[in-house]
Amino acid sequence: MVILETQTQDEQPVEGPSRVNVAQMLGDMAAAHPYRRAVVFPAGRDANGRVAYTHLTFRQLDRESDCLAHGLVRFGIRRGIRTILMVRPSLEFFALTFALFKVGAVPVIVDPGMGLKRMLSCLQQSRPAALVGIAPAQAVRVIFAKYFKSVKTHVTVGRRWFWGGPTLAHIRETPWQPFSVVQTREDETAAILFTTGSTGPAKGAVYTHGIFAAQVRHIQRTFNIQPGEIDLPTFPLFALFDPALGMTAVIPDMDSTRPARVNPDRIIEAVINQGVTNMFASPALLDRVGRFGQEKGIKLAVMRRVISAGAPVMPDNLERFSALLSQDAEIFPGYGATEAMPVAFIGSREILSQTRKLSEKGYGICVGRAFEGLDVRVIRITDDAISHWSEDLVCPVGEIGEIVVHGDIVTRAYFEKPRGDLFAKIMQDGRIWHRMGDLGWFDSEGRLWFCGRKSHRVVTPKHTYYTIPCESVYNNHPAVYRSALVGVGRKFDQKPVVCIELEKRGTFGSQRKLREELLEMGSKSVLTRDIRHLFFHPGFPVDIRHNAKIFREQLALWAEKKMKTNNRSRIRKAQSSSS
Repeated sequence: MVILETQTQDEQPVEGPSRVNVAQMLGDMAAAHPYRRAVVFPAGRDANGRVAYTHLTFRQLDRESDCLAHGLVRFGIRRGIRTILMVRPSLEFFALTFALFKVGAVPVIVDPGMGLKRMLSCLQQSRPAALVGIAPAQAVRVIFAKYFKSVKTHVTVGRRWFWGGPTLAHIRETPWQPFSVVQTREDETAAILFTTGSTGPAKGAVYTHGIFAAQVRHIQRTFNIQPGEIDLPTFPLFALFDPALGMTAVIPDMDSTRPARVNPDRIIEAVINQGVTNMFASPALLDRVGRFGQEKGIKLAVMRRVISAGAPVMPDNLERFSALLSQDAEIFPGYGATEAMPVAFIGSREILSQTRKLSEKGYGICVGRAFEGLDVRVIRITDDAISHWSEDLVCPVGEIGEIVVHGDIVTRAYFEKPRGDLFAKIMQDGRIWHRMGDLGWFDSEGRLWFCGRKSHRVVTPKHTYYTIPCESVYNNHPAVYRSALVGVGRKFDQKPVVCIELEKRGTFGSQRKLREELLEMGSKSVLTRDIRHLFFHPGFPVDIRHNAKIFREQLALWAEKKMKTNNRSRIRKAQSSSS
């Protein structure tokens, strides 16, 4: 038996009204609806290809997590122990996560889609004392041992290979006994969730039990989610909200790290088989399933709502997927970040009937109104740290600035990243404002418009270009799948360059003619009339998970090489003609 020292809080019960543990919500649902399905998992297929499902009811999930909680404590994983959790979406994923919450341990969640090197760096930063993971995760721990020096206990979920330590079966072997959920404080660390690092080094956002509870309240109240609904969460982390909301979570048959490559037939199959009323999905998944459903004439009549996040959802994408739904259903693109989520939302009807026309003209993408109880502002753009809040920072309505947010869903700090806190947090008498690193503006109706990342703006000696407004000009061309504005050269003395990724389907003539058409379109807009450099790219480098966050730093280097090559070619032609 291995006993670890607690890393943060002691184990004394905490008195007072500030006690909260997100795992208690599962217990409440188990008491209210013991025999309702909590988690449904596609276990396999029969000889005819029909999918077979297994499930846990709320009572079963609560008891399963009780058994695991007893076992975790027995092997030293208890209150305050930072524990890497690397388990695929499954019944075990749910049971383990709630068991970790029940004992007061701190799950460390890293997106494997960020790549091995970044993932290892994140795991090392968190200085975990335990790892609960599947066999491949344990193999990574053994092979890259220097990144896991702090890990003293490791639990293998599934088959154990050539390493020791307990398996989940060892942890689970205790007969069921009720487990007394640790009475954690509202401000006590519940989990560390790492950002994707798409615009800089990945950082661990510190989530408290109070933040998790607030997220559940905001989501339930805003979208009127009712107990008994059935959810298809295609992003595993969001699946954990379902038991707290009283929803049945149907785990999709897909690789959750690659939604852009999902088999759309499997998603539609799950919706129809299980009567899914709610779906959380990235824009890439909506695009793939929407195109497939449109071609096949599929209708998903039972679905009431779709919630999307992770990247902006283009109007064409919304229009395609909306065609699969009933007239009463709606898609809600949400706005937020790992450090503050959710922040704002808007319905697809409002986008398609009102804001779409403005987006196509370069206004940006409307992300709607703030969730009730959150304070969202737009402040003057600066790359410097802001130590204290002042109302003088706030931009007037209609002016583009940096989006900041304060509220009960805002994380107060990164895990042991004081420099990250310095540039991302603003203090105001004990309150924390989080700087989203996004640019946007408010219209006269109180709607927030997103104009791109602050770090992606292109600054020339005469003008500042914002990515989303500029790109919308070129995206109006039917041959363009997406465009990306990047800056080439030194900061504040850059040359704006537009990179174009074409639609894969259809023929659009020669690239030379197409380039002339796009430059002509750009010359007619005040936003892009001075942009002279435009290149076609075979396929943008993007994040694996959302297939929408463009790695613009890589694209800028590519564009710089293209410009140098073109310059050399022009010089050679000039020399040849003169000789």
